Amino acid sequence: FQIESRAQMSMLPRLRPACFYDLVIEVAIVRPGPIQGGMVHPYLRRRQGLEAVDYPSPAIRGVLERTLGVPIFQEQVIKLAMVAGGFSAGEADQLRRAMAAWKRRGGLGPFEHRLIAGMRARGYEEDFARRLFAQIKGFGEYGFPESHSASFALLVYASAWLKCHEPAAFAAALLNSQPMGFYGPAQLVQDARRHGVEVRPAEVCTSEWDCTLERAAGGRPALRLGLRMIKGLRQEAAERLVALRRAEGLPPQVAELARRARLERRDVECLAAGGALAALSGNRHQAHWQAAAVEPPLPLLRAGAEPTPLLAPPTEAEDLVADYASLGLSLGRHPLALLRPRLRARGLCRAAELRERPHGALVRTAGLVINRQRPGTASGVIFVTLEDETGAINLVVWRRTADAQRRPLLQARLLEVSGVLEREGEVQHLVAGRLTDLSPWLGELQQASRDFH
Repeated sequence: FQIESRAQMSMLPRLRPACFYDLVIEVAIVRPGPIQGGMVHPYLRRRQGLEAVDYPSPAIRGVLERTLGVPIFQEQVIKLAMVAGGFSAGEADQLRRAMAAWKRRGGLGPFEHRLIAGMRARGYEEDFARRLFAQIKGFGEYGFPESHSASFALLVYASAWLKCHEPAAFAAALLNSQPMGFYGPAQLVQDARRHGVEVRPAEVCTSEWDCTLERAAGGRPALRLGLRMIKGLRQEAAERLVALRRAEGLPPQVAELARRARLERRDVECLAAGGALAALSGNRHQAHWQAAAVEPPLPLLRAGAEPTPLLAPPTEAEDLVADYASLGLSLGRHPLALLRPRLRARGLCRAAELRERPHGALVRTAGLVINRQRPGTASGVIFVTLEDETGAINLVVWRRTADAQRRPLLQARLLEVSGVLEREGEVQHLVAGRLTDLSPWLGELQQASRDFH
């Protein structure tokens, strides 16, 4: 979670961490303190060799050399006050406390004159002293201690290693920890599949409550979705089902399964809606019919098996809509793959095609709205992530655009965007111009599938 925000994802290709301490800096630098203190761009320019690193004195070099002359951590600011401003340890601790509280109590005022006077007395330029004090005020807006950043960086390294080398286990762990993070189950599963993970559906004959790993072709692990993914299914009911399967095996009829696992009709309906009864009942329509027949047995009547009518299987779009309603994701095609003919007719390109367009190109695209972020340091800018069947689209919505088109920006689930493509190295985003809410198309998805397929 420390490096999956839009700001961090934009920073990573620029900073290009090459060792653990780079991760420590990465975690700390994308914070309100360093951003408002004007430290981010100087650090990047120096790291990329575009700006010379200079130190006003050997003492300051000793404090700032690891961060290329830019104070990034709270400890550095406190030590600078001591070695450059002549603060005692006690005064430096008072400064630390004032930094944390200055927004609430305005406690930094007395330190400004003391710091600048102390630095001038030791031969430092007044401009340098005032820049340092401005950075101290920035740290009052949530600067990071180096020790905290190192702890988070260790989590970043470990989770990045897992995602790289054990993507199935990483995805399973994230799904079992939901709700958390910036991304929902649908995005986590799609990302895992894009990284070569085979994802298998939740179903009563195999799934546990949690998502688990199974052996796939070539000995690689596959991700089996757990019964926890099915909305509305009670954990205790799922655990009774799993216990029955382990002890006796599952009966071939849904009604008998419900009786022996003591499942309520609502539990069976949830399993049917999630497609988890396919091995016992066939398609989703058959499962719903059989679920509807599950009732508590009457004491004077003998339970008898009722014949199940032969029901047509659901269409691809019906399955997709049902998957999202029950699971929040689908292992079938992405919704926009089904809508692509309509989107093409409207002149909208895919996320993958944006990567082929030049910097400054005027483009039109559309995607499902995955998240919206409005950082406090972004001066009213809203960052939006869209998703289609080929990947993610990162939007930057300036305040004027956001204010003028507030309704589609904040309410759309499927959003069309016209804007200017901007690219810096590997970082690409679309500066939004016109926004159009295409959410009604999702409700028309089943009809669209019949029209085009």
